[in-house]
Amino acid sequence: MFERFTHDARSTVTGAVAEAQRAGAATVTEEHLLLALLSQGALDPLGVDREAVAADLSAARRRGGMSRADEEALAGLGIDLSEIVSRIEETHGEGALSAPSTRKRTGRAPFTPGAKKVLEQSLRIALGRKDRHISTLHLLLSLLSRPGTTAEILTDHGVTYAAAESGLAA
Repeated sequence: MFERFTHDARSTVTGAVAEAQRAGAATVTEEHLLLALLSQGALDPLGVDREAVAADLSAARRRGGMSRADEEALAGLGIDLSEIVSRIEETHGEGALSAPSTRKRTGRAPFTPGAKKVLEQSLRIALGRKDRHISTLHLLLSLLSRPGTTAEILTDHGVTYAAAESGLAA
């Protein structure tokens, strides 16, 4: 499948691996794919503020990757997730809730099932649009088509499936 990726799409995938390594993450996630798209400027034509999206991704990581809907559901039960995270980090240090890296430093971080689904979905989207190659547009549309934190953050910043389709050329 990787042979169908355009140069920019390949750079996004390798950039996601680099993002994961920089963060000391044990796996490459959907968030790393989004960070790589941002660092390449793939969302610039849509007027996306790179720093604001990156800050929102960082905040989501501090929430343990929990979606705002989950956080709101907990709040409805009287549970303040941000207060819990703050207390844990006060006691155990910032990032205490992050999963420890268990991979060898010389090995590559594997892709999470969600990140793999994004790559697979990008192929389906390209085929559905009758495009011969998978571009950064297809990766972005795939991120937007999957429920979760990355799609929520993108939508919060005005990047919807329709906006991406009309604002970016494959």
